[in-house]
Amino acid sequence: MYWTLELASYLEDAPWPATKDELIDFSERTGAPLELRENLLKLEDDGQPYESIEEIWPDYPSKDDFLFNEDEY
Repeated sequence: MYWTLELASYLEDAPWPATKDELIDFSERTGAPLELRENLLKLEDDGQPYESIEEIWPDYPSKDDFLFNEDEY
């Protein structure tokens, strides 16, 4: 399983919190790449919903990770 910013971006509008099955359904309905579905299928399913993308991909970059000053634009 591998994650990229592009794949993770398809989950930004997912209905959080969401279970594994809900995320798979969301990815299929939105036309996300098959790689995303394959990654979601490999997730552990303990029946508990995931609260955010950070629970799926702990290294998901946040806005604080980028050196971008919004006040300049």
